[in-house]
Amino acid sequence: MRLGFIGLGIMGKPMSLNLVRNGYDVTVFDINESAVEELVGLGARGAGSPKEVGENSDIIFTMLPKGEHVMSVVLGESGVIYGANDGTIIVDMSSISPVQSKEIAVALKDRGMEMLDAPVSGGEPKAVDGTLAIMVGGKEKIYETVKPVLEVMGQSITLVGDHGCGTTAKLANQILVNVHIAAMSEALTLASKAGIDIKKMYEAIRGGLAGSAVLEAKVPLILERNFVAGGRIDINAKDLTNVMDTAYSIGVPLPLSSQVLEMYQSLMANGKAADDHGGLIQYYEKLANHEVNGVSL
Repeated sequence: MRLGFIGLGIMGKPMSLNLVRNGYDVTVFDINESAVEELVGLGARGAGSPKEVGENSDIIFTMLPKGEHVMSVVLGESGVIYGANDGTIIVDMSSISPVQSKEIAVALKDRGMEMLDAPVSGGEPKAVDGTLAIMVGGKEKIYETVKPVLEVMGQSITLVGDHGCGTTAKLANQILVNVHIAAMSEALTLASKAGIDIKKMYEAIRGGLAGSAVLEAKVPLILERNFVAGGRIDINAKDLTNVMDTAYSIGVPLPLSSQVLEMYQSLMANGKAADDHGGLIQYYEKLANHEVNGVSL
């Protein structure tokens, strides 16, 4: 089975590397040539275009920042569809809108190809160790074909429904993650400015109902003032924009999500776009004129 992987960023690079390390024949492409060269040095094959990936792959994975990037590499000039054979399966693991995902699925069907939308959750650490949660939308038969490969990259893999259902599940996931980070930031800022030892507070609450994967992942980094991105603020803002667009289209009010999106917009305007989304705490710190380590701003 020949695999292709397009998009070698924070998430895509470790995901594709896991495929290589598990013995798969993987052809990779990214506009960042150094990322391609790095994967080639580790055992992958390099390609000069998405079309070339299509020519050398039976299943192609995409992991890209935005829907327009997925549309371009799959359907655009020198896209995958101009090199791939009938029956090729495209698995888009990006976080894009359900509308875009369905459009791509229809276009591929017209060319005799199949698609799954399979966005992920877990950030860079779980991409590295191959334990991502993967939410899949598409035909069950195609899912069963691809599942053994997905199991190399993920630990919790669920077929949610037909085309677009995986991307919709990811939108719900992003609401939970980002609103949780905002709530955590509020709590930490309040406690810190009140004079509580945050490390001790963290130990006190982590085993109770307020404990969560978000708390475990983000509090230690915040205490270290480490905002190196595992999940960038601008990418999560893009995800919440997709959330709001989808919500508006079906008449669902999302007041908490819309507020967190505004917080991200403020941070991006202040040069924080590339920070990890745990850096949202900086929004609250500025409002309170207090850094969580106890420093006045």
